[in-house]
Amino acid sequence: MNKNIKLAVAGAVLALSATAANAGIIIPAGEWTVDLSGNVNAFMSTTRNSGDTAVAGGLALPNNTGTRTNNTISTGLLPNFLSIAGSSRQNDLDVTFLISINPGGFSSHSASSGSGTEHRQAFMTFGDKSWGSVKIGKDLGIYASDAILNDMTLLGVGSSGGAPLGTTTTGRIGTGFQYADWKQQIAYTTPNINGFQATVGVTQAWNAWSTANSTATADGLYSNGTGGALNTFSGTSTQRAGAAPAYEGKASYSFSANDVTGKVWVSGFTQKVGGMDDRAWSADIGANVNFAGLGLTGYYYGGEGTGTTFLLADGYSRNGMKRDVDGGYVQATYVLPTKTKVGVSWGESNLDRAGNDAVNKLVKTNEMWTVGAYHPLTKSVNLVAEYNHTEAEAQDGTKGKAYGLSLGGILFF
Repeated sequence: MNKNIKLAVAGAVLALSATAANAGIIIPAGEWTVDLSGNVNAFMSTTRNSGDTAVAGGLALPNNTGTRTNNTISTGLLPNFLSIAGSSRQNDLDVTFLISINPGGFSSHSASSGSGTEHRQAFMTFGDKSWGSVKIGKDLGIYASDAILNDMTLLGVGSSGGAPLGTTTTGRIGTGFQYADWKQQIAYTTPNINGFQATVGVTQAWNAWSTANSTATADGLYSNGTGGALNTFSGTSTQRAGAAPAYEGKASYSFSANDVTGKVWVSGFTQKVGGMDDRAWSADIGANVNFAGLGLTGYYYGGEGTGTTFLLADGYSRNGMKRDVDGGYVQATYVLPTKTKVGVSWGESNLDRAGNDAVNKLVKTNEMWTVGAYHPLTKSVNLVAEYNHTEAEAQDGTKGKAYGLSLGGILFF
């Protein structure tokens, strides 16, 4: 199957799980080859929250009365998905498409808690191995995509102390990297030249927004310093139709020498923020190396105005000043003789004050430790056990903590 149409998340799973199939169900259909693939997963999680008071933007929810324990059965970081892809060679071009359906996995009387259905991907590509390919449609964002695709919690749950991310948990999003998200985009990818490959594109712009909106716990609605709105957030969507597009790009080099394989990458994001003549930006660098069952990953990012967890969330102060952001994670995994992969990782995301803004309860740092075990029961089924310790600290030192244990499984076809 042409790799341009493979589901981005499934590609990461293949890298993490040696037993996963390399393709789904292949169906010849005239001049097209159709590929049906997907996954189903569910996890039982027990999370113990503790702390003093709420941290706006924190990924560990405290309990004002002392300690609270939550039990959930839900999907993990990966959504359930059914992917329909197709490829064809037409007029000396490789033409492909991919559409995915993502049913929610949270048990709730409220659809807003993740029990609805999402459509995270719908795109086409055309190109040739001699000059590259063009992608048009909705897919995983370009900036920070390698950060999430190399995160071991992709097969599990990760941070479960906060609110769900639509139909999924947050994994390490916000505790080591910013969310690449699923975006409308037009992007060009170069051919693979001896392991080097690059992608550049324009993507749908987001709003600058506040996790606390106008509540007293943070800095309220943003303005441009003269009373005008600064892409203020409203409703449940951070997308701002008609805004100037965002620009994203990445470059990577994959290598293999004897028994050592690995990848080094850099990527970046920039977008003009409405309401003022200003640009938010972030850039990152990461590397992954594998040898004799041992896998090591290191990642770092930094920027201005792009906020924490979600792009442009809390990136600006009330008077329109950019807040500095940075973070990263380190990870080590090892495949045991039983083929069970065990791993440990640590990461954090940091948000600084901008000038003299008074945002005492706004998050300063989200940090998480993860210990996990991922066992291939069959070539399609992986059993997963994870322990996650998440801590959110506000600008004034207020803290919330979450201790989570998750057990479950994930099936790929």
